Amino acid sequence: MNEKVDILAIGAHPDDVEIGMAGTIVKYSKLGYKIAICDLTEAELSSNGNTELRQLEAQKADKAMGVLKRFNLSLPDRHLFLKEEYIKQIVDVIRLTKPTAIFAPFEVDRHPDHGNCSRLVEEAVFSAGVKKFQTDLNLNAHKVDKFYHYMINGFHKPSFYIDISDSIDGKIAALNAYESQFTPGENGEMTPLTNDYVNSVVAREKLFGKEVGVSYAEGFISKRPILLQNDFIGEKK
Repeated sequence: MNEKVDILAIGAHPDDVEIGMAGTIVKYSKLGYKIAICDLTEAELSSNGNTELRQLEAQKADKAMGVLKRFNLSLPDRHLFLKEEYIKQIVDVIRLTKPTAIFAPFEVDRHPDHGNCSRLVEEAVFSAGVKKFQTDLNLNAHKVDKFYHYMINGFHKPSFYIDISDSIDGKIAALNAYESQFTPGENGEMTPLTNDYVNSVVAREKLFGKEVGVSYAEGFISKRPILLQNDFIGEKK
């Protein structure tokens, strides 16, 4: 794929992006925005399921969200350390898709892979815009205008919210695609994900919605100040 996208959402494992921002993806894909997802690993060390099933579940989730393209870099699960070779692979995805906005996990999370993913993406976003930073693909540099963080585990104070009241059903459908992770199978292992996790995510988005006066919202964190444009008080009549 060598097609520019509007949004590139990156996660450590298939289902990370869905947990954090599936509602936003559904919302903007319906508005005609082109959206790609990049999973860094195949989640081969997950307690339940296997990589083949996880890929099928990711494809089902993509259909529910309206995702244009999904990449998987097949980096080693639980070994997402700050290595130049990993950074270069993420740089290649950024330069290939040329996104306007990139989303990555918030670095404060109970799962170390999510925090490590955040740091890898932050390094890659900067390096992707450096002309002399070379990778094997030797693609042109691309500077990302907007870089935000979504939440997976935990409840943090967002920098801003996105109203997903009309797309919460799409988010639930995307999460339910990962049956191996969120539904305790007959021989499956009990994990925090199998303990009513989807409903807890929906409850979080409902609480975020109450903060801004809508039914459901997803919260995002920006490390940089956000500039409001002239229409910040609404469209002039």
